Amino acid sequence: MKQIPNLFTLLNLVFGCMAIVVILQNGITIGTGPAGEYLLDLPEKIWLAALFIAIAAVVDFLDGFVARLLNASSEMGKQLDSLADVVSFGVAPGLILYQFLRLSFAREDDGLDTSVLWLLPAVVVPCAAAYRLARFNIDTGQNYNFKGVPVPAVGLVVASLPMIYWHTNSEQLINLILNKWVLYAIIFVLSYLMVSTLPIMALKFKDFSFKSNQPKLIMLVISLIAVITLKWAGMPVVFLAYIIVSLFFKNKKE
Repeated sequence: MKQIPNLFTLLNLVFGCMAIVVILQNGITIGTGPAGEYLLDLPEKIWLAALFIAIAAVVDFLDGFVARLLNASSEMGKQLDSLADVVSFGVAPGLILYQFLRLSFAREDDGLDTSVLWLLPAVVVPCAAAYRLARFNIDTGQNYNFKGVPVPAVGLVVASLPMIYWHTNSEQLINLILNKWVLYAIIFVLSYLMVSTLPIMALKFKDFSFKSNQPKLIMLVISLIAVITLKWAGMPVVFLAYIIVSLFFKNKKE
Protein backbone atom coordinates (compact mmCIF):
# COMPACT_ATOMS: atom_id res chain seq x y z
CA MET A 1 0.00 0.00 0.00
CA LYS A 2 2.85 2.37 0.77
CA GLN A 3 4.12 2.16 -2.80
CA ILE A 4 0.83 3.29 -4.36
CA PRO A 5 1.63 7.04 -4.03
CA ASN A 6 5.04 6.37 -5.61
CA LEU A 7 3.32 4.75 -8.59
CA PHE A 8 1.33 7.97 -9.09
CA THR A 9 4.58 9.93 -8.89
CA LEU A 10 6.17 7.72 -11.53
CA LEU A 11 3.09 8.23 -13.70
CA ASN A 12 3.75 11.97 -13.40
CA LEU A 13 7.25 11.29 -14.71
CA VAL A 14 5.88 9.16 -17.57
CA PHE A 15 3.65 12.00 -18.79
CA GLY A 16 6.57 14.43 -18.48
CA CYS A 17 8.68 12.14 -20.68
CA MET A 18 5.84 11.83 -23.18
CA ALA A 19 5.66 15.63 -23.37
CA ILE A 20 9.38 15.77 -24.14
CA VAL A 21 9.06 13.12 -26.86
CA VAL A 22 6.29 15.09 -28.56
CA ILE A 23 8.27 18.34 -28.37
CA LEU A 24 11.43 16.81 -29.83
CA GLN A 25 9.63 14.99 -32.64
CA ASN A 26 8.13 18.20 -33.95
CA GLY A 27 10.61 20.67 -35.33
CA ILE A 28 9.90 23.82 -37.29
CA THR A 29 8.04 23.31 -40.55
CA ILE A 30 9.49 25.28 -43.46
CA GLY A 31 7.37 25.92 -46.54
CA THR A 32 7.26 28.32 -49.45
CA GLY A 33 4.52 30.88 -50.05
CA PRO A 34 3.05 32.08 -53.38
CA ALA A 35 5.72 34.74 -53.77
CA GLY A 36 8.54 32.36 -52.92
CA GLU A 37 8.79 33.57 -49.33
CA TYR A 38 9.48 31.25 -46.42
CA LEU A 39 6.51 30.13 -44.33
CA LEU A 40 7.47 28.95 -40.86
CA ASP A 41 5.39 27.24 -38.21
CA LEU A 42 5.48 24.73 -35.39
CA PRO A 43 3.47 21.55 -36.11
CA GLU A 44 0.20 21.48 -34.20
CA LYS A 45 1.05 18.18 -32.53
CA ILE A 46 3.16 20.06 -30.00
CA TRP A 47 -0.12 20.92 -28.27
CA LEU A 48 0.00 17.33 -26.99
CA ALA A 49 2.96 18.39 -24.86
CA ALA A 50 0.71 20.92 -23.13
CA LEU A 51 -1.87 18.18 -22.60
CA PHE A 52 0.70 15.77 -21.13
CA ILE A 53 2.04 18.45 -18.79
CA ALA A 54 -1.51 19.22 -17.62
CA ILE A 55 -2.16 15.52 -16.96
CA ALA A 56 1.15 15.30 -15.10
CA ALA A 57 -0.04 18.19 -12.89
CA VAL A 58 -3.25 16.32 -12.05
CA VAL A 59 -1.28 13.17 -11.21
CA ASP A 60 1.16 15.27 -9.16
CA PHE A 61 -1.77 16.49 -7.06
CA LEU A 62 -3.16 12.99 -6.70
CA ASP A 63 0.07 11.42 -5.45
CA GLY A 64 0.13 13.75 -2.45
CA PHE A 65 -3.60 13.24 -1.84
CA VAL A 66 -3.25 9.46 -2.00
CA ALA A 67 -0.19 9.54 0.28
CA ARG A 68 -2.15 11.46 2.94
CA LEU A 69 -5.21 9.27 2.47
CA LEU A 70 -3.21 6.07 2.96
CA ASN A 71 -0.89 7.62 5.55
CA ALA A 72 1.94 6.53 3.27
CA SER A 73 4.07 9.69 3.12
CA SER A 74 7.79 8.98 3.09
CA GLU A 75 11.11 10.70 2.53
CA MET A 76 11.63 8.60 -0.58
CA GLY A 77 8.27 9.71 -1.93
CA LYS A 78 9.23 13.35 -1.36
CA GLN A 79 12.51 12.95 -3.24
CA LEU A 80 10.87 10.97 -6.04
CA ASP A 81 8.17 13.61 -6.42
CA SER A 82 10.76 16.34 -6.88
CA LEU A 83 12.70 14.31 -9.44
CA ALA A 84 9.52 13.76 -11.46
CA ASP A 85 8.58 17.44 -11.18
CA VAL A 86 11.95 18.52 -12.59
CA VAL A 87 11.19 16.58 -15.76
CA SER A 88 7.46 17.32 -16.13
CA PHE A 89 7.45 20.99 -15.06
CA GLY A 90 11.06 21.99 -15.65
CA VAL A 91 12.64 20.19 -18.61
CA ALA A 92 9.47 19.81 -20.73
CA PRO A 93 8.42 23.49 -20.40
CA GLY A 94 12.03 24.52 -21.03
CA LEU A 95 11.94 22.65 -24.34
CA ILE A 96 8.65 24.32 -25.27
CA LEU A 97 10.34 27.69 -24.77
CA TYR A 98 13.33 26.43 -26.77
CA GLN A 99 11.06 25.59 -29.71
CA PHE A 100 9.32 28.96 -29.54
CA LEU A 101 12.69 30.71 -29.50
CA ARG A 102 13.68 28.71 -32.59
CA LEU A 103 10.52 29.81 -34.36
CA SER A 104 11.05 33.42 -33.26
CA PHE A 105 14.56 33.52 -34.75
CA ALA A 106 13.53 31.53 -37.84
CA ARG A 107 11.16 34.34 -38.80
CA GLU A 108 14.08 36.77 -39.09
CA ASP A 109 16.43 37.17 -42.03
CA ASP A 110 19.06 34.41 -41.85
CA GLY A 111 17.30 33.30 -38.67
CA LEU A 112 17.69 29.62 -39.55
CA ASP A 113 21.44 30.06 -39.10
CA THR A 114 21.08 31.52 -35.59
CA SER A 115 23.65 30.22 -33.12
CA VAL A 116 22.37 27.78 -30.54
CA LEU A 117 23.76 30.15 -27.90
CA TRP A 118 20.72 32.38 -28.47
CA LEU A 119 18.47 29.43 -27.68
CA LEU A 120 20.29 28.18 -24.58
CA PRO A 121 18.55 30.61 -22.16
CA ALA A 122 15.58 28.21 -22.38
CA VAL A 123 17.52 25.76 -20.18
CA VAL A 124 17.54 28.31 -17.36
CA VAL A 125 13.96 27.23 -16.58
CA PRO A 126 14.78 23.56 -15.78
CA CYS A 127 17.87 24.70 -13.86
CA ALA A 128 15.79 27.07 -11.74
CA ALA A 129 13.19 24.33 -11.25
CA ALA A 130 15.85 21.89 -10.02
CA TYR A 131 17.23 24.49 -7.59
CA ARG A 132 13.75 25.36 -6.32
CA LEU A 133 12.86 21.70 -5.70
CA ALA A 134 16.18 20.92 -4.01
CA ARG A 135 15.64 23.83 -1.63
CA PHE A 136 12.08 22.69 -0.98
CA ASN A 137 13.27 19.19 -0.06
CA ILE A 138 15.54 20.42 2.73
CA ASP A 139 13.07 23.00 4.07
CA THR A 140 10.53 21.44 6.43
CA GLY A 141 8.48 24.62 6.82
CA GLN A 142 6.82 24.74 3.37
CA ASN A 143 3.60 22.85 3.98
CA TYR A 144 0.86 25.45 3.62
CA ASN A 145 3.00 28.27 2.23
CA PHE A 146 5.84 28.19 -0.27
CA LYS A 147 9.04 30.17 -0.60
CA GLY A 148 9.04 31.02 -4.26
CA VAL A 149 6.52 30.04 -6.92
CA PRO A 150 5.99 26.26 -7.07
CA VAL A 151 7.44 24.51 -10.10
CA PRO A 152 4.15 22.95 -11.33
CA ALA A 153 2.57 26.43 -11.57
CA VAL A 154 5.42 27.58 -13.82
CA GLY A 155 5.16 24.41 -15.90
CA LEU A 156 1.46 24.95 -16.48
CA VAL A 157 1.78 28.60 -17.51
CA VAL A 158 4.48 27.69 -20.06
CA ALA A 159 2.36 24.77 -21.28
CA SER A 160 -0.42 27.25 -22.04
CA LEU A 161 1.71 29.01 -24.69
CA PRO A 162 1.21 26.39 -27.46
CA MET A 163 -2.52 26.35 -26.71
CA ILE A 164 -2.74 30.14 -26.91
CA TYR A 165 -0.68 30.11 -30.12
CA TRP A 166 -3.08 27.79 -31.98
CA HIS A 167 -6.36 28.91 -30.46
CA THR A 168 -6.20 32.67 -30.85
CA ASN A 169 -7.24 34.81 -33.80
CA SER A 170 -5.27 37.78 -32.52
CA GLU A 171 -2.26 38.54 -34.70
CA GLN A 172 -0.96 40.87 -31.99
CA LEU A 173 -1.02 38.08 -29.41
CA ILE A 174 0.77 35.65 -31.75
CA ASN A 175 3.45 38.24 -32.53
CA LEU A 176 3.84 38.86 -28.80
CA ILE A 177 4.40 35.16 -28.08
CA LEU A 178 6.89 34.90 -30.94
CA ASN A 179 8.88 37.98 -29.91
CA LYS A 180 12.26 36.73 -28.75
CA TRP A 181 12.61 39.49 -26.17
CA VAL A 182 9.24 38.61 -24.69
CA LEU A 183 10.31 34.96 -24.56
CA TYR A 184 13.58 35.90 -22.84
CA ALA A 185 11.59 37.97 -20.34
CA ILE A 186 9.25 35.02 -19.68
CA ILE A 187 12.23 32.72 -19.13
CA PHE A 188 14.03 34.94 -16.65
CA VAL A 189 10.94 36.19 -14.79
CA LEU A 190 9.63 32.65 -14.28
CA SER A 191 13.07 31.41 -13.26
CA TYR A 192 13.46 34.25 -10.76
CA LEU A 193 10.02 33.59 -9.29
CA MET A 194 10.95 29.95 -8.69
CA VAL A 195 14.26 30.63 -6.94
CA SER A 196 12.98 33.66 -5.02
CA THR A 197 11.74 33.52 -1.43
CA LEU A 198 8.44 35.28 -2.14
CA PRO A 199 5.67 33.98 0.17
CA ILE A 200 3.31 32.03 -2.09
CA MET A 201 0.27 30.20 -0.77
CA ALA A 202 -0.06 26.47 -1.22
CA LEU A 203 -3.41 25.37 -2.60
CA LYS A 204 -4.04 23.01 0.31
CA PHE A 205 -6.90 23.20 2.77
CA LYS A 206 -6.17 23.14 6.52
CA ASP A 207 -9.89 23.17 7.29
CA PHE A 208 -13.15 24.17 5.65
CA SER A 209 -13.62 27.58 7.25
CA PHE A 210 -14.17 30.59 4.97
CA LYS A 211 -11.61 32.75 6.78
CA SER A 212 -8.64 30.43 6.34
CA ASN A 213 -9.59 29.57 2.76
CA GLN A 214 -10.55 33.07 1.58
CA PRO A 215 -7.51 33.58 -0.71
CA LYS A 216 -8.05 30.15 -2.30
CA LEU A 217 -11.72 30.91 -2.94
CA ILE A 218 -10.77 34.25 -4.49
CA MET A 219 -8.32 32.42 -6.74
CA LEU A 220 -11.05 29.98 -7.75
CA VAL A 221 -13.37 32.84 -8.78
CA ILE A 222 -10.60 34.65 -10.69
CA SER A 223 -9.61 31.43 -12.44
CA LEU A 224 -13.15 30.68 -13.57
CA ILE A 225 -13.69 34.21 -14.87
CA ALA A 226 -10.31 34.29 -16.67
CA VAL A 227 -10.75 30.89 -18.33
CA ILE A 228 -14.35 31.55 -19.38
CA THR A 229 -13.66 35.01 -20.82
CA LEU A 230 -10.11 34.58 -22.18
CA LYS A 231 -9.98 30.81 -22.70
CA TRP A 232 -6.34 29.64 -23.01
CA ALA A 233 -5.06 33.20 -22.76
CA GLY A 234 -6.53 33.23 -19.27
CA MET A 235 -3.80 30.93 -17.92
CA PRO A 236 -1.12 33.65 -17.63
CA VAL A 237 -3.76 35.86 -15.98
CA VAL A 238 -4.49 33.12 -13.43
CA PHE A 239 -0.75 32.71 -12.79
CA LEU A 240 -0.30 36.44 -12.21
CA ALA A 241 -3.37 36.55 -9.95
CA TYR A 242 -1.94 33.63 -7.94
CA ILE A 243 1.17 35.65 -7.13
CA ILE A 244 -0.72 38.89 -6.39
CA VAL A 245 -3.31 37.21 -4.14
CA SER A 246 -0.54 35.35 -2.28
CA LEU A 247 1.43 38.55 -1.62
CA PHE A 248 -1.69 40.56 -0.72
CA PHE A 249 -2.87 38.16 1.96
CA LYS A 250 0.65 37.68 3.27
CA ASN A 251 1.07 41.44 3.71
CA LYS A 252 -2.40 41.66 5.21
CA LYS A 253 -1.47 39.13 7.89
CA GLU A 254 1.67 41.08 8.69
